[in-house]
Amino acid sequence: MDSTGTAKARKKSKNQSPEVKFHLDLTTCSRRKDLLSAITLCETAISEKLKFNQQHFNTLLYLCSTAISDPSLKESAVSFGFRVYNHLLSTGVVPNEATVTAVARLAAAKGDGDYAFELVKTIGKYKVTPRLRTYDPALFYFCENLEVDKAYEVEKHMNSAGVELEEPQISALLKVSSETGKEDEVYEYLHKLRRSVKCVSESTAKTIEDWFCSEKASDIGESTSDVGLIREAILSNGGGWHGKGWTGTGNWAVKRTNVYSNGKCCCCAQQLVCADISCAETESFAQSLAALAIERETQPNFISFQEWLEEHNHCDTIVDGANIGLYQQNFVDSGFNLPQVEAVVKELCKMSGGNWPLVFWHNKRTRALTDNSSHRKVVEEWINKGVLYSTPIGSNDDWYWLYAAVKLKCLLVTNDEMRDHIFELLGNELFLRWKEKHQIRYTFVKGQLKLEMPPLYSVVIQESETGSWHVPIAGNDSELERTWLCVTRPGVSAASGIQLNAETSENIVARGSCASMNVGSYNQLHDSAIARKRKERPSSTS
Repeated sequence: MDSTGTAKARKKSKNQSPEVKFHLDLTTCSRRKDLLSAITLCETAISEKLKFNQQHFNTLLYLCSTAISDPSLKESAVSFGFRVYNHLLSTGVVPNEATVTAVARLAAAKGDGDYAFELVKTIGKYKVTPRLRTYDPALFYFCENLEVDKAYEVEKHMNSAGVELEEPQISALLKVSSETGKEDEVYEYLHKLRRSVKCVSESTAKTIEDWFCSEKASDIGESTSDVGLIREAILSNGGGWHGKGWTGTGNWAVKRTNVYSNGKCCCCAQQLVCADISCAETESFAQSLAALAIERETQPNFISFQEWLEEHNHCDTIVDGANIGLYQQNFVDSGFNLPQVEAVVKELCKMSGGNWPLVFWHNKRTRALTDNSSHRKVVEEWINKGVLYSTPIGSNDDWYWLYAAVKLKCLLVTNDEMRDHIFELLGNELFLRWKEKHQIRYTFVKGQLKLEMPPLYSVVIQESETGSWHVPIAGNDSELERTWLCVTRPGVSAASGIQLNAETSENIVARGSCASMNVGSYNQLHDSAIARKRKERPSSTS
């Protein structure tokens, strides 16, 4: 900077009020995470009787809460932080969520988890809604100090406030439950992990390993179980878990392994499944779809469609005809390739043993195609067979084919990523899980149809009817290279009479929980896709 610029800067600095200079200097301290300079700055401001606002207090508390990780600064940070908080209260400034979170962190660092929790419990008097981070100081303090009942109380309070646990919190609760021998809670938190994350972190995996290697884990479980009840629970839940408690007895074998591309564990040969949403979730999903569709229809068309679907419910697959017919076509000229749709229909019929799919497109598409002599015969055949539904004018055909696929528990052939406005209304984790299990994508390569089936297994924590567990660990881009925890009780099948036979395994893989389609049909669809992949794979030279 030249001398002129330096002079202007000095003049500007001299013209700043003490309040403005304090604010700027405090911001600089925050940016540099310089607590000691901030303390000196604060002491000077107090002596000059400058007025602090909420932002100033929160900046100081933030600096204190971040400095507690430094052993050389921890004591000063805690002491000064509480002085700042008391000054805030004495001046009548109302704390916000950031204020409470920072002070709760200081309280936990001081060794007062009870006060950290009390701050959260009384946050409502400031008309402030707590967040996940607001609970963390108390929760982690109680977990780390094995105060398990207090940790459970924090979780209960979080649930009442509508704050959802994430992996770090569930992992901490899992660890303290394991270390204090709370086997029922360990089981519960394993399932909470299953619902919350797809792949666990390395630290969580270590916690799970430690539990299953413990003496307590070896002592729990049922030597005999109601096999039928467990199998029914797995089917009802969507496959991949039963939730009926620890199964089997004896020591656990805990190994790190991989999973073959067909979904079999490389270690124990257990077949992993592509988990579906549960029967109850499926029915709720269908009802919510119908309610949204009816709400947005200008005429009672959707109600008539529901009645029609009751009489045409014997299908394995739903076909988004418009999506397939317009695939790689000239949209400017409204090109529609009926042979592409016909190829999909024929392939699905072949793969399902002659069972026709249901095809959906708009009514105007039916009129245009029947006016074309080269297309009329195919369309009229589908109409006569009752396998084509033309959505009426003013209706969005997306509602129709999606509802049919959910209601009939079918597979759905479409490349639609389902991201536009109607799907935003369904934008939740349940919808994504349903898509993974039910969507078949397609391509046409040089006119040849290729169907991409749903995955043969889900990368998610799975619990089998034999009581074994498979836990995917984060950190690998390639699924074939992904590390899994394989947790089994050797010989448990022979000892308990529980055995995952081939038929049961096929049913779970195929149906998930409640698919009404023929199991063999689904397997044929999968087998056909696998066979093509094998045919396309270069032959081994070994």
